Amino acid sequence: MKHVKNQYLWALLVVLASSCKNSENRDLIKNESDLKKERAIETAILEKDDSFYHINFKNYPEMDRRLPIGVFDSGTGGLTVLDAIVNFDGHNNSNKERGGDAVPDFISEKFIYLADQANMPYGNYSSEDKTELLVEHILKDMQFLLSKKYYRDASDTQYQKDKQPVKSIVIACNTATAYGSEFIKAFIDKTGIELKVIGVIDAGARGTLSTFEKDENGSIGVMATVGTIQSKGYENTLLRVKDELGYTGNIQIFNQGGHGIAEAVDEEPDFVNKDFKEPREDYRGPSLDDPNFTIDKTLMDIYNFDFDHGKMLCDNQDTADCQILQINDSENYVRYHVVSLLEKIRTAANPQPLKAIVLGCTHYPYLTNEINEVLDELYNYKKDDKYIYRNFMVEDIAIVDPAVNVAEELYVYMKETNLFNPAGDIMTSEFFISVPNSENKNVKIDDNGRFPYDYKYGRTENDIQEYVKIVPFSKSNISQETLDRFKESIPETYKLIEAFNRSNVKAQYLDESIRIQ
Repeated sequence: MKHVKNQYLWALLVVLASSCKNSENRDLIKNESDLKKERAIETAILEKDDSFYHINFKNYPEMDRRLPIGVFDSGTGGLTVLDAIVNFDGHNNSNKERGGDAVPDFISEKFIYLADQANMPYGNYSSEDKTELLVEHILKDMQFLLSKKYYRDASDTQYQKDKQPVKSIVIACNTATAYGSEFIKAFIDKTGIELKVIGVIDAGARGTLSTFEKDENGSIGVMATVGTIQSKGYENTLLRVKDELGYTGNIQIFNQGGHGIAEAVDEEPDFVNKDFKEPREDYRGPSLDDPNFTIDKTLMDIYNFDFDHGKMLCDNQDTADCQILQINDSENYVRYHVVSLLEKIRTAANPQPLKAIVLGCTHYPYLTNEINEVLDELYNYKKDDKYIYRNFMVEDIAIVDPAVNVAEELYVYMKETNLFNPAGDIMTSEFFISVPNSENKNVKIDDNGRFPYDYKYGRTENDIQEYVKIVPFSKSNISQETLDRFKESIPETYKLIEAFNRSNVKAQYLDESIRIQ
């Protein structure tokens, strides 16, 4: 009887295993089918000669060393990735061997950068159940880099056709990598051209794990947009790479969706509005009554928010009695999320000390100093003469910016394929940004000249329209405060932006002179 029972149990296990495997296979088939299906934007690019988005790939100059490298992000945060590439010096330029020579490795390469500012933040599309619309935006980003079209400014009704296509693409956006990199690669296969696409997540995972010894225990904090966290892009990749590289320690992963940080960096008015000195109706960041991102009044001493100059908006002059509390400054967003991350670790079962934080959003490196400042405060924070967080974090936590790993991967690829430009100039790099297309009567624009939140996330995929115009960076579409931040935090890339602006203004001036004559 015992033998029969064992046989029955074994048969049941086989059936269950088969069922799980079939379920996995169904999911795999669904994913492969999803990659192979042709979306409306792909049809427009590949087949519709009369579409603004159409590209004739039969004449595409693939693997042309003279072409620029394309880089895109949902906003200006991806400039931190570009800056890492611009400053990368891991090899000798004369012989391409490993080892720096005090000359940037990509000094002879031209870059074309796109910030899809009008449609950002990408991290909110998944929470609004609009991932298909997000994929469409990402494919349009790619289309811009591959095409020759752009507008000189937001008021232009006729597009230009003299932008160079690119020889490779860097997805300098974690959310776009998580949700769109496989679709971009699948689309490139459909075009029949050879073109490398590099995303930031794999590079970031390898860089983060390199801070651990192979048998070391510890925790990794993933700070990223809500969408990237929901995708589990970093968590799954970290676990996969951990096994692939043979790490045997107990490495735990804690995720913190940085709701509002990227938006604050790009001054999205739904999250930061410096014109306000008291709470407002249209605020969308963490609050006292937000069920997902609650500001915990019992942690106010630990958050240590800066209330000066409207950086926090309270409905009471006595900040201890706020019934409505809104974050209105990028550093205060950092304070909220770093404390929330440490609270997750402190209250977890048998947590390992936090050893590394991977900046899973390209906007976050702008705030590295602020992150380190809050970590230092938490390490030394005492209550009732006891350290609250010290047992849950190492003293010097590694802050990992995946961009350096992206630069290395790009270099290795270009070396293997002999794609380095023999006579290019990095100072000719170009910078573009998306702005709402006021010529499209279906587009809705608020008083700030941006898409209202409900319109932005209420659009429907496969309704192919020019929602945006892609135009050169200028002071009309990037604030002086943002430019000042670039100058301080990414000075070498800022020089490229300045050079591009000068050449672009000069070109427009000459064009206007010709028209007048």
